[in-house]
Amino acid sequence: MLILGIETSCDETAAAVVAEGKTVLSSVVSSQVAVHHPYGGVVPELASRKHIEAIVPVVNEAINTSGIDAEQLDAVAVTRGPGLVGALLVGFCFAKAYAYMRGLPWVGINHLEGHINSVFLEPDPPPFPFVALLVSGGHTSIYHVTSYTAMELLGQTRDDAAGEAFDKVAKMLELGYPGGAVIDRMAKEGDPGKIVFPRTFLDKSVFDFSFSGLKTAVKRHIQNHTDDGATRIPDIVAGFQEAVVDVLSYKVIHAAKTKRCDHIALVGGVAANSRLRAKVRHDAGLEDLTVHIPSVELCGDNAAMIAAMGYHYLVAGKVSGLGDDVFSRARTG
Repeated sequence: MLILGIETSCDETAAAVVAEGKTVLSSVVSSQVAVHHPYGGVVPELASRKHIEAIVPVVNEAINTSGIDAEQLDAVAVTRGPGLVGALLVGFCFAKAYAYMRGLPWVGINHLEGHINSVFLEPDPPPFPFVALLVSGGHTSIYHVTSYTAMELLGQTRDDAAGEAFDKVAKMLELGYPGGAVIDRMAKEGDPGKIVFPRTFLDKSVFDFSFSGLKTAVKRHIQNHTDDGATRIPDIVAGFQEAVVDVLSYKVIHAAKTKRCDHIALVGGVAANSRLRAKVRHDAGLEDLTVHIPSVELCGDNAAMIAAMGYHYLVAGKVSGLGDDVFSRARTG
């Protein structure tokens, strides 16, 4: 089965062709970083306009570079939510019209489930059941995954997502946007133990997160050290990053032990963070747990993961109708 995947949940216009839910024939991502950089974050209206400009060229490129003809496509899968409504509608309406025009079945996909399924696009995917830590700019959640389409939400952030905290701290320090990549890079020049920020574990027996207090702690530190702040930026971001990573690693390993799973998946845009990847692998190794992390290209928003998820829904007989719509807030299913 050859599936065209389309993803426009935020600020990347993406399309991909995936065979049998696991073989990526093409994956094209058009980024809007340059557009949103001057504003220090994503501007929803600009994102929607750029998706409209990019959707046709991106889909055409994905098909043209896949090695197949458009007539060979068997179905279309598209992100339905969560995300920015205006952005979602561009991809969703395009996919709906494209499938209708060609007489193809199509299915709307939960963006978060797509991220979890990204591990199955790698050569050594985890066996079921496993625990997945999904960390991105808008979401920080832990799931117990028992099949391609069955995922139990164990816990999530009560305020800021981890990726959102990275972006906001970078903005405080005037490091630019997106903040995750620049903090990851700059933290390597700092001492993570020099400035110790609080670890917000909340109740260690549950799997929820909170990063707003940590963000505030960084802000107060910056305000209280204005004289030497410029020379201490690498230490500030290293200390901040370590506080985030410590909590994320502890929670996902605790979840795996609680659910008696031997395998952990780390997915989402923040899964590209080098310190998080190293920390989870190290801590999991101490507990004899195996960690599965997609390649960096598959951590961020992409359409290959949407096509992969669509395959499993279509095989199960789930399709969408012309009356279906997008949704902005996170939900399962």
